[in-house]
Amino acid sequence: MLTHEEQTEIEAEMAHYPVKESVCIDALKIVQRHRGWVSDETLQDVAQFLEMSVEQLDGVATFYNLIFRKPVGRHVIFYCDSVSCWLLGCNRLRDDLSQKLGIRSGQTTADGRFTLLPIVCLGACDHAPVIMVDSDLHRDVTSQTVSGILEKYE
Repeated sequence: MLTHEEQTEIEAEMAHYPVKESVCIDALKIVQRHRGWVSDETLQDVAQFLEMSVEQLDGVATFYNLIFRKPVGRHVIFYCDSVSCWLLGCNRLRDDLSQKLGIRSGQTTADGRFTLLPIVCLGACDHAPVIMVDSDLHRDVTSQTVSGILEKYE
């Protein structure tokens, strides 16, 4: 069941759209901000609230890579694996992150602190390789700077 606060925030976003379904990404982001991820049950509640089918909303949720359909850590690390980042060492950076965190891409640390995920592009190709932790973009990341970056996130 959506909380009163979630419903109020979703309704406030609806004022900006001519059709109720158009707020679906914002609604999913609101729920995720409150809960950390979007469970199947929550997806059903949002779909009902927006008068959409669960299948329609799940199609949006699974297409939009910033909506998490399974639990994630307190901090999500996205490493860019686009062409520019790939050419400038994103695989090495991914391996460094994996080694430091003790997890592989797609996994969460045992303490629930970090989840490591690939992302197609973070839009900073001129500063590759790039990672984003939560909503913080880190550019020109190297093996030497990655530990300092991780230390900022408890």
